Amino acid sequence: MTATPPLDVVSLTQALLRADSVTPARGAVFDVLEEALAGIGFAVDRFTAGEAPDGPVENLLATRGGGGRHLAFAGHVDVVPPGEGWTDSPWAGSERGGLLYGRGAVDMKGAVAAFAAAAAAETGGALSLLITGDEEGPATYGTVALIARMAERGIAPDWCLVGEPTSTQRLGDMMKIGRRGSVNIWVTVPGRQGHVAYPHLADNPIPKLIAILGEVDAIVLDTGNRWFQPSNIEVTDIAVGNPAHNVIPAKAEARLSIRFNDEQSGAALIERIRAVAQRHAPEAIVTGRISGEAFLTRPGALSTAIAAAIEAQTGLVPELSTTGGTSDARFLSRLCPTVEFGLLNATMHKVDEAVAIDDLRTLTAIYADLIRRAAA
Repeated sequence: MTATPPLDVVSLTQALLRADSVTPARGAVFDVLEEALAGIGFAVDRFTAGEAPDGPVENLLATRGGGGRHLAFAGHVDVVPPGEGWTDSPWAGSERGGLLYGRGAVDMKGAVAAFAAAAAAETGGALSLLITGDEEGPATYGTVALIARMAERGIAPDWCLVGEPTSTQRLGDMMKIGRRGSVNIWVTVPGRQGHVAYPHLADNPIPKLIAILGEVDAIVLDTGNRWFQPSNIEVTDIAVGNPAHNVIPAKAEARLSIRFNDEQSGAALIERIRAVAQRHAPEAIVTGRISGEAFLTRPGALSTAIAAAIEAQTGLVPELSTTGGTSDARFLSRLCPTVEFGLLNATMHKVDEAVAIDDLRTLTAIYADLIRRAAA
């Protein structure tokens, strides 16, 4: 392959930060990335998927090279709303004291820029970038749609690196080889409204809901295992919405959030909560939404290559972890071995989110090292 012009990771990160891209991201931020990738030899496919309410969502699939091991980099250019209280505009991409400030600096425009800059420096092997505008949103028409697009085009990566901010104290100290699953469950207990002075003419749903939640709270799902912490159930909302002090309400509702390891499944957890609810209130309505199942990429060639690249560039041996929330790796892990590694996560989603310029350059070197190892 002919030589490609270098990309400056700092300039590209700033350009991405200066594009307002609150989820779902569209337009300008993809323009910046497409121009950078096309300039270093990638074929760029931008497409929009889905309809309201979760769509439309813009995505980008960029491919270059062929033969040998195919390394995919997955990421997102959408960001959470910036909030109030920033020192400068969250879209300024300002530099102060060796840091770049802006919404998305670490989560995860900086990592997207670092991989693009690494790909400019390392031209061997088969590479693809899977970039969505909807990781921070419902994630209905983002990475799922990218996976479908890849299948249509016969694109099948051997390894997938997700550039989420996984480092905790120093760049390179942690990568994620799995994540717990997530399910939200809503429990509605219907009753019969009536005057509190005539309880025999009414049916109070609140004691039934309290009994349900008491049993749920006593459940120990598991004690964890070698790679995962214990699964946990949390009550995140209780609602009756009764403005009158002398009225027995017509219904009572609660919401549960369960983060679970690979000893559980989302569907089985929904059914378990339904069984508990219907023991106390046979007429209870239980619905669930699975955000993602737990996944684990057991230590192997990919994690070994990433760890070797990190150690070569930083001297650190990264911890292999499954902690934290969900990410789009939950979808990509169905395709091939998938590992997450990126910048420090200390400021993600916070006011004055920032990335160290030195970390951007080091991350670029790590990603370039990994590209070489994948192509070998």
